[in-house]
Amino acid sequence: MRIVFMGTPEFAVASLEALLASGSEIVGVVTAPDKPAGRGKKLAESAVKKYAVGRGLRVLQPTKLKDEAFLAELKSLGADLQVVVAFRMLPEVVWNMPPKGTINLHASLLPQYRGAAPINWVLINGEAESGVTTFFLKHEIDTGDILFTEKITLTGVETAGELHDRLKDKGAGLLVKTVKAIESGRYTELPQSQLAEGVELKSAPKLFKEDGEIDWNQSAEKIYNLIRGLSPVPGAYTTLQEKTLKVFRAEFLTTDTGEKPGEFFSDGKTYLKASAADGFIYFKEVQLEGKKAMGIEEFLRGVRL
Repeated sequence: MRIVFMGTPEFAVASLEALLASGSEIVGVVTAPDKPAGRGKKLAESAVKKYAVGRGLRVLQPTKLKDEAFLAELKSLGADLQVVVAFRMLPEVVWNMPPKGTINLHASLLPQYRGAAPINWVLINGEAESGVTTFFLKHEIDTGDILFTEKITLTGVETAGELHDRLKDKGAGLLVKTVKAIESGRYTELPQSQLAEGVELKSAPKLFKEDGEIDWNQSAEKIYNLIRGLSPVPGAYTTLQEKTLKVFRAEFLTTDTGEKPGEFFSDGKTYLKASAADGFIYFKEVQLEGKKAMGIEEFLRGVRL
């Protein structure tokens, strides 16, 4: 099959690499336009573009997906199938273009955690399992008929960055399996409505900075899950000595503290902890405003508490 691949961040690179390794014919790659980044505001290429150019693939970078010139160029590629991994919402004129349709890889077990940030919300909510799903695109986002899923068991301690890497590789393998199934015609479609019947669905909306502010009136476990669910980006945070303190790694202890939530305690050398509603959060890796991220002992050597 002739395949057009659509994706932007590092998460999508593993899938593109796996498709090429499997012998798939990638006739074009659609990714985000170059954007100013860093202090110098130099134009930065997406991770997918860098990889695609390195492999000599044709790259399209439309600003608007309904642009007539882009649609004409996309159609000229003659794709049988389009594959989408961590890209953006497609208009019908795009996802309905190839004869075999457009499939998407999503980093959750659909219909649970539809939305932009499934990896983060699965951890924030303290789930015991996650996984990846491939499905056909349709009008409503992340609602198309499911093709394949693969589950993984969560450890209860991994960060969003670590889960990202697990699902990136797991998803790449599932995507290759899905493409081969479509090529051979040996697959069945499962409507998500069947899986959603009588089930409370949790969503995964886009995260904003305010979502990362720690509420010390919550339980220690809930705060702990927020920290790992937002690590390394966008990062959970609190205030220490009138400065923003980002927390990337922590441990928690459930106990009757007898302390007011949000109080900090330290021996100045080996530990820094704060009281939650029912226990303590022990900071393990932090970043104070204007400083680099560091382990807690290094942090304490440079801060007077």
